[in-house]
Amino acid sequence: MTQRQENSEPEAGELQETLLDAALSHVPFDGWSEATFQEALADSGLDAGLASALFPRRSLDLAVAYHRRGDAMMLQKLAEANLGEMRFRDKIATAVRFRLEVVCDKEAVRRGMALFALPHHAAEGTRLIWGTADAIWTALGDTSQDVNWYTKRASLSGVYSSTVLFWLGDDSPGHQATWDFLDRRIENVMQFETLKASVNQNPLLKPLLAGPNWLLNQIQAPKSRDDLPGRWRPRADG
Repeated sequence: MTQRQENSEPEAGELQETLLDAALSHVPFDGWSEATFQEALADSGLDAGLASALFPRRSLDLAVAYHRRGDAMMLQKLAEANLGEMRFRDKIATAVRFRLEVVCDKEAVRRGMALFALPHHAAEGTRLIWGTADAIWTALGDTSQDVNWYTKRASLSGVYSSTVLFWLGDDSPGHQATWDFLDRRIENVMQFETLKASVNQNPLLKPLLAGPNWLLNQIQAPKSRDDLPGRWRPRADG
């Protein structure tokens, strides 16, 4: 096979997008189910073995891919937006708003929430929400390396998940009720952070918190590793 022929073949990412697009028209009726996977397979014309290799967990992996597509679209909007003059809390609100605005069909999200509410899929749903929060903080330039790395993402995960639930039932013009709800949730988080700072600076409480604060300071943000097995590296000789 020539180099040109090789380059003309669709890559794995393109094939995944094709199957996901085919699935979305069926999700409102059948949810993220095996029926949807089979219907998407028939509509896309993809080989069944190839589709199973691309999505080993089939409909579950389709739902995961849909969520991550939304994260990617949000990051693209953030990259194109001018957020320079905004307060940081407004940047976070804008990112969450972008994440919801890229959704074309609420029913696909609603069906996803139902899927990830199942006990055996709850951990996957939690990872996805955490991933969204992490993507937002990273895009906004978070450089924390201590316990704050975790608390920021945990707080935003709570804000995001509660806002999604509110948004699913919101029929106000332009989803204004959702944006007001989002502002209130972020204000609650900011009030907590202000309270936490004042407690840490209180001369009466500071000695009592010395031990817990020392312990929390030992917690470090996760670091990426490139020396683990299973990673591909180019050969040194090219």
